[in-house]
Amino acid sequence: MATPLSDTPLSPLKTIAVIGLGTMGTGIAEVLTRAGREVVGIDISEAAATKAVTALDAATARAVSRGRLTGQEREDALARFRTFTDLRAAAEADLVIEVVPESYEIKQQVLSTLDGIVRPDAILATGTNALSVTRLAADSAHPERVLGLHFFNPAPAMKLVEVVSSVLTAPAAVTAVTNLALDLGKEPVAVGDRPGFVADGLLFGYLNQAAAMYEARYASREDIDAAMKLGCGLPMGPLALLDLIGIDTARTVLEAMYAASHDRLHAPAPILKQLSEAGLTGRKSGRGFYTYEAPGSPTVVRDALTSLADAVQTPGRQVRSVGVAGSGTMASGIAEVFAKAGHEVVIAARTEEKAQTAKARIGKSLARSVDKGRMTAEAAAQTLDRIRPTGSYDDFADVDLALEAVAEDLEIKQQLFATFDKVCKPGAILATTTSSLPVVACARATSRPQDVIGMHFFNPAPAMKLVEVVRTVLTADDVHATVRELCASIRKHPVDCGDRAGFIVNALLFPYLNNAVKMVQEHYASLDDIDAAMKLGGGYPMGPFELLDVVGLDVSLAIEKVLHREFRDPGLAPAPLLEHLVAAGCLGRKTGRGFREYAKR
Repeated sequence: MATPLSDTPLSPLKTIAVIGLGTMGTGIAEVLTRAGREVVGIDISEAAATKAVTALDAATARAVSRGRLTGQEREDALARFRTFTDLRAAAEADLVIEVVPESYEIKQQVLSTLDGIVRPDAILATGTNALSVTRLAADSAHPERVLGLHFFNPAPAMKLVEVVSSVLTAPAAVTAVTNLALDLGKEPVAVGDRPGFVADGLLFGYLNQAAAMYEARYASREDIDAAMKLGCGLPMGPLALLDLIGIDTARTVLEAMYAASHDRLHAPAPILKQLSEAGLTGRKSGRGFYTYEAPGSPTVVRDALTSLADAVQTPGRQVRSVGVAGSGTMASGIAEVFAKAGHEVVIAARTEEKAQTAKARIGKSLARSVDKGRMTAEAAAQTLDRIRPTGSYDDFADVDLALEAVAEDLEIKQQLFATFDKVCKPGAILATTTSSLPVVACARATSRPQDVIGMHFFNPAPAMKLVEVVRTVLTADDVHATVRELCASIRKHPVDCGDRAGFIVNALLFPYLNNAVKMVQEHYASLDDIDAAMKLGGGYPMGPFELLDVVGLDVSLAIEKVLHREFRDPGLAPAPLLEHLVAAGCLGRKTGRGFREYAKR
């Protein structure tokens, strides 16, 4: 007779039942069969079970064609997968993983039925990403054997697996499932029970803010998605990702998160409810934020909301010469971008020596490009010849565009715009690269606010493709049109946004970073686990704490304060832990210590 789980020694989980053979269940079954496990696939729909067999057949055939499986390994994997429509087929399973619809009632019914079917030493895992594992466990006859096992979609490709234990879960169950995840070639992260866990807990707040931004008509869906892909290196934009996840699923997750946190950032944006209730749930229905070729298709097609790239534009102004104010990394990078594109560039700093230093920095950057074969030595020399350093803003008298890239201090920027107003010719465009300050405040420091616009480049400017084009309520149409055309001519991707704190990227990025800090502050997860979760589960190029240390904790805190001051949302208040680290002088890589410690250079 089998003994309860808490009394048993650990043994490998060889036979595993997967209940629910949708996309996720089928993906998990593929991972398990390819790792040598016997898999019992169960779905109440015979059609779903048949579809799962077909999908596994096709997936393993692709793996053979790509040299990832041999023909014999494929046959063996397929032979290990059997499908049924009755839960009693799970009777001999060592582990049962349920991935049925995200509903307490459905999941509780499945787990309760399994209590009377499986062995006392079997482990029951729920695949929920939004519901309380503790509540599901408490309703089970053997709560000590219930835990969460959250794979990410597509399961065969995504490395992250969140292992979720409740206060009732036996340590033996957690160890057995963690060992299984490692054996499958996954990277398990142990987390406690709260809606969204780590990855979705951070991801869905960000997605919700993007949906709200779009709903407020602050920016187009295409510009929001392009901004986050090009500005943050994300594999997908937030609205496209919502369509992939399923808008109804996202709404369910956010409802659960809000019920637990009462944080307004988790309160589902009304548009998610409207789309869900209209049946416009994303890719699976053929329409969500975007319209798709067919239900289930990844191919986006034009619809009534698609912006017309060839629409008639307001005639722009001519920009031949550019003045860049500043001598730091951003100013040097922007000057390099314009000079490479053939513009004559004047780079002005407080002293000619500082301007010469900036030009020397550009020379080194161009030399690196030559070394890497990205440009010829002749082209690099011609680019450098187009840059004239100066210690006086009077040399901006003839430029067509004057662009400031000085310290992020409104008073300094306003003084500079007053100077631009005096020295620049009539019709010159005056631009600021601010990432968080009001562009209109710079415009009002001049007698020609219609000529002022924001051009927010990203660091390093030569490499980063994105420019946020920030139009104030006073910016002239032809100035806006000119800057958009200019961005295209210097091989940058412009996105339009209004003049409010954070624009697109920072308004979505920094609340996400702040929420990651709160997770550590509340001892919910470690720095390493959170960084791993977002890289492996969300496809982020850097984890939030890696990014915070690179950006600088002081810079991050300043942006978060601006966002909080502008939107007055308590959820945007900077995490106290971030404020404490900044007060202690732990600013990230530049000081050798932030959230982590770094070797001194």
